Amino acid sequence: MAVQSDSGGKDEVKTQFVTREGTYRLMTLSEYSRPNRVGYTSGSGSSHVRVSLVSLPPSPGVGNSDSQNSDDRICFNHGKELYVYVYRGVKKAADLTKPVDKKMYKGTNPTCHDFNTVTMTADSVSLVIGFSTGQIQLIDPIKKELSKLYNEERLIDKSRVTCIKWVPGSSNLFIAAHASGQLYVYNEELGCGSGAPQYQPFKQGEGYVISTCRAKSTRNPLYRWLVGDGSCVNEFAFSPCGANLAVVSQDGFLRVFHYDTMELVGRARSYFGGFLCVCWSPDGKYVVVGGEDDLVTVWALAERRVVARGQGHRSWVSVVAFDPYAVGFEAEAGDSHCYRLGSVSQDTQLCLWDLTEDVLRARGRAPLPAAPAPPLAAPNGTVPRAEPQRRKHKEDAGSLTQRLAGFSFGDRRDARRSDGRAGGAGAAGGAAGGGGDALRLMGTAACPRFDECPVLEPLVCKKIAHERLTALLFRAEYLVTACADGCVNTWARPRRDRPERD
Repeated sequence: MAVQSDSGGKDEVKTQFVTREGTYRLMTLSEYSRPNRVGYTSGSGSSHVRVSLVSLPPSPGVGNSDSQNSDDRICFNHGKELYVYVYRGVKKAADLTKPVDKKMYKGTNPTCHDFNTVTMTADSVSLVIGFSTGQIQLIDPIKKELSKLYNEERLIDKSRVTCIKWVPGSSNLFIAAHASGQLYVYNEELGCGSGAPQYQPFKQGEGYVISTCRAKSTRNPLYRWLVGDGSCVNEFAFSPCGANLAVVSQDGFLRVFHYDTMELVGRARSYFGGFLCVCWSPDGKYVVVGGEDDLVTVWALAERRVVARGQGHRSWVSVVAFDPYAVGFEAEAGDSHCYRLGSVSQDTQLCLWDLTEDVLRARGRAPLPAAPAPPLAAPNGTVPRAEPQRRKHKEDAGSLTQRLAGFSFGDRRDARRSDGRAGGAGAAGGAAGGGGDALRLMGTAACPRFDECPVLEPLVCKKIAHERLTALLFRAEYLVTACADGCVNTWARPRRDRPERD
């Protein structure tokens, strides 16, 4: 499959791109940002711009809300500011003069947020927000009557909140992940107590420990999950059915748990560096992750193994997402189900990938051994620097392949030979810090070698921003991207009213 990559200058930002289903176009009037935003200035970005989007139920007695107002609300953060707007999609221009709610914080930055889709109504929705100093806030941006703080005195955790989400199907439970490597389960109706929580073990397995608070009365947090060796938990995601929880950490591991039983179901390992993002397929059969190895990795739940890797980005992959609305197509071998997934990266490029059944059925040259038992302490090697963006795509791909061929989990400085080239597995094996535990996974189902599983090329690979891309959401009529300078863009999908060819 040929890759549609940029052929223009390095600073040329695309406003449209073509796939087999048609042309995606940037809707310039549907750009959301903070009011009175100045134009692009290099280096003005914030590293934690996130986007949350929710569709509220229509108001009673209102027939068509599109004629005047939209039922969608969009929330995004930039620096110390957080904004909530009425989201008009591709049908109307954005109105930045009338935010639903806006907040400016002192001494801390909002880093992540999530709407509660279980309790929302036409005129009310709960929004939970995590901050860089560890606190958590619960607000209602529409009614503005709700405002609660959790971990206000930072007695539970002092580190940055990296990801926060409501538990699927729950009206009052949410989970917050921290840079300390811990996840906390909160009940919005409970307080956090006046002192630091005392914990007692509740359940543990290889590579994780779950504890509860030792207190006379129930208080927050309900549970504390310590995952891996304490490396930063970068993101987590629930499966569509809500039964499984996928967690990715800076130690380079994807860990999948059964949420109710708190059992470790399976895991995968990056080639090097940490995993930064994770997403489930719409049917819950596959997990896709991205990270500091510049790859998109697909892991199968039923087989407990990595089944494909995507190679196309030139820097760390910041967001991965499946597109449940993409139009299917017929593979060469006949009718075949296709998964469309997207990824954005610090290289400012958007990649779209097609994951077909013929790729998923290809399992390399021979069956791979099962991964050994998860270690209690994961490796803590340094990560490679991103390839310079001025190099051409093909040159970067070749360079990445060479780096993967000289795979190393240990300290790259210790693994270099005297001639300056990166050392192989033998050099890394002697590195301190548990490199051997990671090397034991090399060539197993958790981390196949590069020639032991299919390698995907992106269907589309386009530069769409000046700053690092930080968000990607798919909707039926459009997709939404955001970058580190606080700009949220809407891309209209190809029109579907064209007659189909026989």
